[in-house]
Amino acid sequence: MGKGFIGSRQTTLASEIELTGTGVHSGAPVSITLHPAEANVGIRFIVIDGSDIETEIVADYRAVSNVTLCTILSDGNGGSVATVEHLLAAIRGLCIDNVIIEIDRASECAGAEVPIMDGSAAPFVQAIDEVGIRELGASRKFIKVLKPIRVEDSGCWGELFPHSGFHLDIEIDFEAPIIGRQRRTLEMNPGAFRAEVSRARTFGFMREVEQLWAAGRALGASLENTVALGDNEIINREGLRYSDEFVRHKMLDAIGDLALAGAPLLGGYRSYRGGHRLNSLALKSLFADRDAWTLVHAPSFVREPARVGAPVGVAAASFAADRN
Repeated sequence: MGKGFIGSRQTTLASEIELTGTGVHSGAPVSITLHPAEANVGIRFIVIDGSDIETEIVADYRAVSNVTLCTILSDGNGGSVATVEHLLAAIRGLCIDNVIIEIDRASECAGAEVPIMDGSAAPFVQAIDEVGIRELGASRKFIKVLKPIRVEDSGCWGELFPHSGFHLDIEIDFEAPIIGRQRRTLEMNPGAFRAEVSRARTFGFMREVEQLWAAGRALGASLENTVALGDNEIINREGLRYSDEFVRHKMLDAIGDLALAGAPLLGGYRSYRGGHRLNSLALKSLFADRDAWTLVHAPSFVREPARVGAPVGVAAASFAADRN
């Protein structure tokens, strides 16, 4: 295993974080508070409505109720929280295992929504970096992919496969020349997430956004939080943050959606023309096959403290499997 096994202990936030913003679909103001949590709590949303009634929704693939335009989680009893993918990407991208996300929901809104911020995960990353990450005493758990699992959906496909860390290979293919075909691969760790993925913003064509506005949807979308595209031009004055920002944002979405596995993945994910629906289908197919995955624990001892923010998954072969 070597000295100083990296990523062996669970983590949480060092202190509380408060953020405010706008719901991209509701257009309503949103306040969220991220609370540190004990080991093995995982990622949980607490929705508080105008009557101070709390609804708990676990960040789990089984809670996904809708994948149209964004990922929506529900508790099965009418409670829901939408647009969770960018925040979940920041949490998983920075290797945080346990956090409670409290969201204030206006009573007139149908459901809660995570604020869109600038359309990327960067504001969440910045807020987390400002307070820091704290190690906990419990060993980290991983979902280890044991064999390839492939899903196909209307000309799109995705595949989870065995890998010693967390590897992403994302390809998009749009008819619009302004996007075209883009592919990016990345061995994921907190440093790579911050530099290569976190700042990539959501995007959409103006003709589609205008249709959504007319239908009473995407009411909070603007040039402040979306890369808006004309037929042959980028409408935002500042242009792109990366030359291939579109595929990087799809990678960001995939990280957030795959965070719903309930623990960090030891595996690779390859997708072609994917999105929230395909990402969700891939996870559901993985867990439907009991021979395709196992829960593993990092060693419970280290010779020196693990460095928070370092890559996870080193020496994965030495993990103890747990199929209970």
